[in-house]
Amino acid sequence: MSANSAARQRIAILGAGRIGSALAFQLTRTGGHEVTMVARSGSVRLRQLERDRGILTVKGDRADVTIVDQLDEQAPYDLVIVTMFAHQAAPLLPSLQRSAAKEVLFMCNTFNPDVLSDAVGAERSAFGMPFLQADFDGEGRLVATIGAGGQKSILSRQSLVDQFNAASVPASFEGNMPLWLRCHTPLCIAFQSACAVGERRRGGCGWGEARVVAGGVVEAFALIRALGYRVYPASKARLSRSPVWLLAGLLWGITRNRAFRELLASGRLEGRALTDAMIAAAEGSKQAVQLSRIEAMRPL
Repeated sequence: MSANSAARQRIAILGAGRIGSALAFQLTRTGGHEVTMVARSGSVRLRQLERDRGILTVKGDRADVTIVDQLDEQAPYDLVIVTMFAHQAAPLLPSLQRSAAKEVLFMCNTFNPDVLSDAVGAERSAFGMPFLQADFDGEGRLVATIGAGGQKSILSRQSLVDQFNAASVPASFEGNMPLWLRCHTPLCIAFQSACAVGERRRGGCGWGEARVVAGGVVEAFALIRALGYRVYPASKARLSRSPVWLLAGLLWGITRNRAFRELLASGRLEGRALTDAMIAAAEGSKQAVQLSRIEAMRPL
């Protein structure tokens, strides 16, 4: 029996991909919680989970989780964790709003966190960003690296930080998570865009391409300020004031790391949706921004 069984909770995880599966495995096996995985109906991942009767790792370890293809709105979950992309979660917001869940944790990049919190209620919404590496082999078995290099996921509530740490998912508290996510969006898009170019080249993006993406990052930070927000935290504020050539050099160098490049290039659909969200938000900006520069960094 887990040492944490006294605090056993009913948890549902929307999204059975790499991050959702890694969290479900840890929360079940180490955290001792009762976890339900919600996988897309008819998906390959749903069939894999049903075949394995839970989450199976490449080492042969298993986490026994309940597997369903839609969220039970009547179930009194203590926590629902949303691990899919924000644009994929949008159609599920009415269901989350109607649900009996006590708390909803959005663990995804988003430029408009207010839309998510308004949908389910600020009192029961929380935000986070997972920092862990996870993937599947050809049979859908999980391989995950958690806490490597001191990496910690960041969460907006200390109670969730404690819960994740107890499940051996290193986490830390961030008191202004919505703004953190908004300001992380330009870098998220930039990494995905540059890495997608690098994957097409089979080696890394070119200097000219890196400069175009870097210019989009600078303009995106300008948009955030034009919308009335400060660039946060201090590390991103400093980056927002950096010359384009410095940002371009960072992107150029990162795309030379094959593992990093392959991982981030796989998120280019998310990057496109985030770019669209930024451009749409510009309608409410107090100052003019060069949307063409932001559009130019859209992942292809």
